[in-house]
Amino acid sequence: MTIDIREENGGYVASFDGRLDTPAAIKAQQDIVELTENADKEIILDCTNLEYISSSGLRLFLALRKETSAKGGKVIVKNINDEIKKVFQMTGFYNLFTIL
Repeated sequence: MTIDIREENGGYVASFDGRLDTPAAIKAQQDIVELTENADKEIILDCTNLEYISSSGLRLFLALRKETSAKGGKVIVKNINDEIKKVFQMTGFYNLFTIL
């Protein structure tokens, strides 16, 4: 799992590549510190190359959403595959995030 974070249009884009399982989510928590420090901005989670997300990965997304909500920012999730879309729908995450 790799996460590429870049500034774009006054916000941030985090591109996920690989499987966001429990071990990857633990490491990703450290990798996204830049996002939590800038939670007052729009943050796009680009899941074009995200193959899988576990409950630990979902918790990571949820924690980031809570942080941005508290600071006036916004999280947008884009380009999720059909399998991850089903997970988002079953868990109610589909209603928590703006999904493009």
